[in-house]
Amino acid sequence: MLFRLRVHRFFCDNGPCSRRTMAEQVPSLTGRYRRRTTALARMVQAIGLAVGGRAGARLAGHLPVRTSRDVILGELRRLPDPPSAQVTVLGIDEFAFRRGATYGTVLIDVEARRPIDLPPDRTAGTVAAWLADRPESKVICRDRCSTFSQAASRAAPDAIQVADRWHLLHSLARAVERTAHQYRVCLRKDAETGETDQRQQPSEPASLAA
Repeated sequence: MLFRLRVHRFFCDNGPCSRRTMAEQVPSLTGRYRRRTTALARMVQAIGLAVGGRAGARLAGHLPVRTSRDVILGELRRLPDPPSAQVTVLGIDEFAFRRGATYGTVLIDVEARRPIDLPPDRTAGTVAAWLADRPESKVICRDRCSTFSQAASRAAPDAIQVADRWHLLHSLARAVERTAHQYRVCLRKDAETGETDQRQQPSEPASLAA
């Protein structure tokens, strides 16, 4: 679709001003320094928020939208940060700017299920300073990293610290794996002799009571 617009162009007579001409903008249609309409920009932003940059570029290929991953990410960066209210239940975890080299911290509003800040590193001092400015956090959901534990104990000593569900399941799976590996000889012996099948038979009520 091709639009042909006739708009005014204004000239600046101020000598020191570096801006010589200014084009008139059409409300709800055009924007300054934009190469797509406002409606198309909102569509690209919706695609990026739903599936991300690379998947969004593939999805756009099936829609009347010609865009790329970089364009989608650029449109997402134009979005203003959502207003942050008081965070009662705070989630803390680390993420990699560059895996194996540079790491940061992601802070999440657990109740709203959205990130609220990205500190540039994962040190206890940075996290403690962030928590000190926001004393309303009552519950801190974190992994088992000692850095985050020290930061929470220092800046929010009254907050309840809990381990998040993913790390609980991850730690449980690792513990079961280590236990099974430690007793693999006994498990293999029971499997060969058939003792496992005998132990799985239901017990009598009297034996259970004993």
